[in-house]
Amino acid sequence: MRLLIDIFLTFLKIGAFSFGGGYAMLPLIQKEIVENHHWINFDTFKDIIGVSQMTPGPIAINSATFVGYKVAGIKGSFFGTLGVITFSFILVTIATHYAMKFKDSALLKSALLGMRPALVGLIIAAFIQLGKDSYVEIRAILIGIIIAVLSFKTKIHPILIIVISGILGVILYGI
Repeated sequence: MRLLIDIFLTFLKIGAFSFGGGYAMLPLIQKEIVENHHWINFDTFKDIIGVSQMTPGPIAINSATFVGYKVAGIKGSFFGTLGVITFSFILVTIATHYAMKFKDSALLKSALLGMRPALVGLIIAAFIQLGKDSYVEIRAILIGIIIAVLSFKTKIHPILIIVISGILGVILYGI
């Protein structure tokens, strides 16, 4: 039971202190599950990111579910998922109550404008951390470049981008 509570509290902290969506959460998720708790190693963390991208739903919830399952089975999945959504659920419930009252607040608008560059910085930091271990040889770099070009230059759906990257992986690594 202690492990389930630890999973819940860890993902509650991740959900409470990570703003800007799943990618902005990646550094905190990595710090907590890989470095602090040692529930998984960094290679497994990278795999979680990949699996979380291929499955429907937000990356934070998918990550919490996957890590919870790896650490403590079905109950761990439940507690991890519950932990990561609890704070957001409470916050959204309260925020919707007060949203109309403060929608024109200059202070709120200024705070949100200040958060935007920080969130982009967190996403860039996550990219660099994952990239250091992912782009270690020419095939991985080639796949990254092809996918980046497709993402920026076309309107291809992200699911199709993931499928294409899998096909490229089979072609480049399977041959």
